[in-house]
Amino acid sequence: MKRSSEYNHIQKGITRPILLIAAIIFLVMAYVIRETPPLVPVLLASALVCVLLAFAFGTLTVKDEGDRLAVRFGPLPVFKKHIPYAEITGIEQTRSTFLAGWGIHWTLRGWLWNISGFDCVWIETGKTSTLIGTDEPERLVTFLQGRIDRGSKENDG
Repeated sequence: MKRSSEYNHIQKGITRPILLIAAIIFLVMAYVIRETPPLVPVLLASALVCVLLAFAFGTLTVKDEGDRLAVRFGPLPVFKKHIPYAEITGIEQTRSTFLAGWGIHWTLRGWLWNISGFDCVWIETGKTSTLIGTDEPERLVTFLQGRIDRGSKENDG
């Protein structure tokens, strides 16, 4: 049975087309210089890496999984994170900076998981903080606040 409060959002980034164009450029270069054997394998390997990264970082999915929030890049689900609702101690709509960029990495405010843009939701847990990039920050904050409020009522009652 699907809950009315369920959250599932897939955001597309601009990295996939950029990486696929780079892969095509590497392949064309490998074809053009096919008479120079030492460079051809490097260019082919570079094209392959670009294609793999394009499919590992093409989208960012943020999804309710009952007792936790799942965050994963995809469509190849290589990089993923789970945040149990019971561990969330703070939520805030915020923005990342140009210098923070995109991808998965540590910032002064916590771990950043972002695929595009600068709108983020900051989630604090007892262990660490996570910035989740999203193109619908208000909806994610509202959903998370509802999950935390419901969880605290269940624990009280």
